[in-house]
Amino acid sequence: MKTVQMTLDEALVKAVDSAVKKLRTTRSAFTRQALRSALKEVRVRELESRHREGYKRKPIKRGEFSGWESEQVWGD
Repeated sequence: MKTVQMTLDEALVKAVDSAVKKLRTTRSAFTRQALRSALKEVRVRELESRHREGYKRKPIKRGEFSGWESEQVWGD
């Protein structure tokens, strides 16, 4: 692991310390998990953007997926 120094405002440090205490973890562990979650969110946004752009470049044509409609029916 690598040690990284950060500058945080006092209110954020207090909020993190409060959460850390409730979760019975450390600032470092909490921060690692928060960064992992943020990076995952960035990746999801990137994929959603690529998906959206793909459909803009090649929109769905009328009836393109009609052959799959029967597959969507859930029996009793």
